[in-house]
Amino acid sequence: MQPFWGHDEAVAAWVAQHIPGCERGFDSCRALGVLDGEEFVGGVVYHNWEPEHGVIEISGAASTPRWLTRPVLWQMFCYPFVGIGCQMVVMRVSERNEQWNGRGLPRLLKAYGFDKHTIPRLYGRQESGHLFTLTDNAWRANGFHRKELAANG
Repeated sequence: MQPFWGHDEAVAAWVAQHIPGCERGFDSCRALGVLDGEEFVGGVVYHNWEPEHGVIEISGAASTPRWLTRPVLWQMFCYPFVGIGCQMVVMRVSERNEQWNGRGLPRLLKAYGFDKHTIPRLYGRQESGHLFTLTDNAWRANGFHRKELAANG
């Protein structure tokens, strides 16, 4: 899997098409795409950046669960925590998200250091959601990127 930058609008449009309820897309954003050979397989959009609080939201989608390799995870979280100095990343996930419920992503997020908060009505009157938060301290302490963190300070 090969992460790439520089195609924010195209990646954000693809991600929005693959997230139910995201028809409006994303306003001002940055995006990371992921290729498997020459095939586009996933992306992450960084949006709702609040520099005064050091918080950014991420949204992602993929056509394969294999896209979240260590190099992709490094790029995915190096941008907010090292690149722009975030102190926390926030991710929202509907409780009805079938891809979410059927895969190992919840386990990965927990191992990666995310905290999970369930919010009633986050996706409307009849649908709760999960708010996942990852602080820069938890990211640096999770053990996934010791070598990269040592090399990048």
